[in-house]
Amino acid sequence: MILKDNVNFSLWCDFIERDFLEKDFQTIIDNKTIYGATSNPAIFEQAISNSDAYTQQIRMLQANENKKIYEELAIADIKRAAELLYPLYENDRQDGFISIEVDPTLCDDAMGTIEEGARLFKTIAAENVMIKVPATEAGYVAMENLTSMGINVNATLIFTSEQAIKCATALNNGIKASQKEPHSVISIFVSRFDRELDNKLENHNIKPSQTGIINATKCYHEIEKFNNKNIRTLFASTGVKGDSLEADYYIKNLIYPNSVNTAPLATIESYVKNDSFLESTIIDEDACDRYFASLKSSGIDIGLVGKKLLNDGLEAFKISFSQM
Repeated sequence: MILKDNVNFSLWCDFIERDFLEKDFQTIIDNKTIYGATSNPAIFEQAISNSDAYTQQIRMLQANENKKIYEELAIADIKRAAELLYPLYENDRQDGFISIEVDPTLCDDAMGTIEEGARLFKTIAAENVMIKVPATEAGYVAMENLTSMGINVNATLIFTSEQAIKCATALNNGIKASQKEPHSVISIFVSRFDRELDNKLENHNIKPSQTGIINATKCYHEIEKFNNKNIRTLFASTGVKGDSLEADYYIKNLIYPNSVNTAPLATIESYVKNDSFLESTIIDEDACDRYFASLKSSGIDIGLVGKKLLNDGLEAFKISFSQM
């Protein structure tokens, strides 16, 4: 896509499934639709539950503990994705990454997260893999330690600017302490704010479906202040629900320099079909702050909403992980 060269904006695919990797994944890489990919426990839970592609390997592994079986399945897919994406990574070291998340039940265990993240990175043995770490207090410690070891990190489940600053601080410290040059993204979750708040906002005569974009933009500003070329903002949770918004709404409104947008396949297809490859106008930080103040005057504290969404996100990933 033309935007890749012009503004350093990259579209990544928020989907991993074994048949997809062997059929369509290479095509959307070759035609320059995507420049990377991401996964999470919910994505793997759906893939493994709904695809026959995993049946034979599961039977071969059935004598093992459940978590061991899951890891073997997930690692095989991550290795294959890393192999297919490697030429993009080799080109500029900014893209071509694939992410795998640590066990979400470790979200409050810094040492456990560090040990598992390092083990996964070593086992997969692909330099274009990112270890996903949730943005909790323990997670910040793990992020700094993992990056200091030269491990690429995807900081995930960010809903507030406070989280974004803490992630960027940890990653910036870790990258500077490393003898290598690890890369990181800070994944800001976007659409969940609008799903949570739109009904309340309409009751206060406030335009719906803008909170997620404004909050994500505020986080983007905070991350950019660190001016670290190895840290990029990644906009996640960018699929829409229902028909009230265009399918690519959260992509085309967040095309910012030095950023990534990871989106479901249907959202990516809509974006490509609409041919709307234009850089977005960045909402200035003062405008973001004024918007949050207007919400607060209507009884909505964006920080408290963000904390609720973080807890909801952690719980959802734990459920998906346990169901696998």
